[in-house]
Amino acid sequence: MVRLLFAGLFVWTALTCGLRAQDLEHMAGQMIVVGFQGDSVADAGVKAMVADVAAGRVGGVMFLGTNIVSEPRVTAIVSAIRAAAPDGLPPLIALDQEGGKVERLTAKVGFKEEPTAAEVATMGEDKAGAIYNEMANGLMEWGFNTNFGPVVDLNVNPNNPIIARFGRSYGDNGLEVTGFADAFIRAHHNYDLLTALKHFPGHGSSQADSHKGFVDISDSWTPAELDPYARLIGQGMADMVMVGHLFADEDGKGDSGTYPASLSNYWITDVLRDDLGFKDGVVITDDMEMGAIRENFGFKQAILQAVRAGADILLFSNTASPRQTLAAEVQTILVDEAERDPAFRQRVEESYGRIVAMKSRL
Repeated sequence: MVRLLFAGLFVWTALTCGLRAQDLEHMAGQMIVVGFQGDSVADAGVKAMVADVAAGRVGGVMFLGTNIVSEPRVTAIVSAIRAAAPDGLPPLIALDQEGGKVERLTAKVGFKEEPTAAEVATMGEDKAGAIYNEMANGLMEWGFNTNFGPVVDLNVNPNNPIIARFGRSYGDNGLEVTGFADAFIRAHHNYDLLTALKHFPGHGSSQADSHKGFVDISDSWTPAELDPYARLIGQGMADMVMVGHLFADEDGKGDSGTYPASLSNYWITDVLRDDLGFKDGVVITDDMEMGAIRENFGFKQAILQAVRAGADILLFSNTASPRQTLAAEVQTILVDEAERDPAFRQRVEESYGRIVAMKSRL
C-alpha cells in the first residue's frame, strides 16, 4: 500500500510540475526498450546503445545471452548505462531470467542456475520463495532492475512447443500458478526489481510458437487462462503485463478478429485494463520482432497499432535485422504520428505517465 501511495504521489507531482509537458522525443523514448549488439563497453554496439540512453531515445535496454560473457563485463556495461541516463527516470535494465532453459545468466558465466517453473511447482511455495530470492539477489548484484517474468501461462496443452516443452508453466490450475508467481514477484520486489506477467492472454493452450509465426488460439483458449492475471492484478502484484502476439478471435468482439492481442484494443483495453482492472498499469509487448509480427504486419504499422491498442512499452530484441539505428527509427515513427494526430499524442502522454509512476518504484 505504501508503495502504491508513493507511486501515485510521484506521478501526480511529476505531472503537475510539468513532466507531462516534456518534449515528445523524451516521452516517446520512454516507450522503447531495445536489445543491442556487443558484450563489452568497448564494442561499437554497446557505445551506440549507451548513446541512445543518453539522448533519451530509449527507456530501457534488454540483455540477451550474446551480451553476457562475465559479471565484470556486464556490470561495466550496466554502469555505463546508469551513468549515461538523464536525471529523473532510471532506464529499465532487463532480461529474461525465468529458470531452466530460459536463462540469460547461466553457470557458464558464473551465475547460479535455478529450476524450471514446472520443477519449482513440485517443491512448494516456501521453497519457491527461497529460490527466487536467491535469483533476484543475483540479478540485483549484476546490476539488473527488471526481469521479464513470471510466466503465468496455464499448462493447458502438454504438447505446447514453447511453454510446456520447456517446463515454463507452474501448472494448469490458476490458483496454484498465482501462488508461485506471487513468490517470484515478492522475491524480486525484495531486491527492488520490476517484473512482468506473461504471456497475456495465455500462451499455454497454443499449438504453435509465436517466435516463429502466426499463432491462432481462438479454438483452444479459455477464460480460465486469465485467472492468474485477475488474481495478481487484484492483489496489486503486477508491475507490468507482457502481451503476447497471440490471435484470439472472441466471436468478433472489437478488433479481436483482426489483430493479435499485442495489437488489439479489445484485448489490451477492453479485457486487460477494463475487465481485469489494470487501468493504470504498464503494458509491454512481447518482442516486436517475432515472426508472428514480422511476417504479418509492416514495421511502422505494428508500432502504431500497438500503441493505439493501449501498449505502453514496445520491446525490440534487435535481432531480426540488427542495427544501431533501431531505437531512433521507432522514436521517429512515434513522434511523427503524435505530431500529426492529437489522439495519438494523448496515447503517448498516457503511456509516459504510467511509465513514470512505475519507475518511481525503482
